[in-house]
Amino acid sequence: MMQLDEILARRFARTALGHVGQEYPNKLDHVLAGPGDAQTPRDLHPVFYGSFDWHSCVHSWWTLLTLHRLFPDMPEAAQIDALAQQTFTADKLAAELAYAQRPESRGFERPYGWAWLLYLHLEASRHADREWSARLEPLARHFADGFRDYLGKLTYPITTGTHFNSAFALTLALGWAGAFDPELRETGNAYARGKFGQLTEYRGWEPGGDEFLSPVLSVALLMTKVLPEDEFADWFDRVLPEGGWLETSCQPVSVSDPTDGKMAHLDGLNFSRAWALRSIASRLSPEPHAKGLRKLADDHFAASLHAVDGDYMGSHWLASFALLALLP
Repeated sequence: MMQLDEILARRFARTALGHVGQEYPNKLDHVLAGPGDAQTPRDLHPVFYGSFDWHSCVHSWWTLLTLHRLFPDMPEAAQIDALAQQTFTADKLAAELAYAQRPESRGFERPYGWAWLLYLHLEASRHADREWSARLEPLARHFADGFRDYLGKLTYPITTGTHFNSAFALTLALGWAGAFDPELRETGNAYARGKFGQLTEYRGWEPGGDEFLSPVLSVALLMTKVLPEDEFADWFDRVLPEGGWLETSCQPVSVSDPTDGKMAHLDGLNFSRAWALRSIASRLSPEPHAKGLRKLADDHFAASLHAVDGDYMGSHWLASFALLALLP
């Protein structure tokens, strides 16, 4: 059974601590308006310059703050606290906000990085004895405003299994909005119901060779947050009925080359499926059905646990997805 204990928490923490401050190699999402914009990752992003790319650094910090809260006495907690104090300063976060406000940054990290930044701010708010939340909030509010505008224009939700997936980003964003932004929460709920509420039985092809999200399970996870329990059960039975895709095709996947960053995405697919399956199981009855989903979640999780601290193409981000799968 999947379970977060201190041994696993320390393993995740050591991995994330090893790369949130590692500037290179680095994959920038950066639009240059002129020669002066040709700068290093640390100059462009004084907070989120590590972990290979901006969004991975954001959600690796979410991992570290979450583990710091859940296991405050583990040896790594003091390291996390000290590094966070050095990193989440007012000046550095003001620079991140200024970058996000550039006209050229309108689509920067939309929607995946936006959603993860909101989720990081939500976690930071649980550390009441630190200034991290107050300092992150202006950046979070900026992305929340962008999210509301984006949903108003996104005629067709994006269901690919990578960073542009609408349902995954909404799941994280609605978690934040429930605490900080009732208007975004209402907008997101209405969007989810309107775009996904009437889906019929899933007959898609997955996995794709570079996916870290299941298109259908990402939507199902979102709907667990949006629909009442009885309504969700009816929706789930229609979209993923017994004897359908879940039983015939949803099996753990393998990675043929963990040094290839796109192929390494498949380890994340195992973890994100595990997260979705556990969450869905908690909303369903009778118990035999939910038990089968939990077993499937355990199988997916176990298939990729080795990759959390394996090759850097996976280790710079996978701990976050493993942690999502383990949280209530």
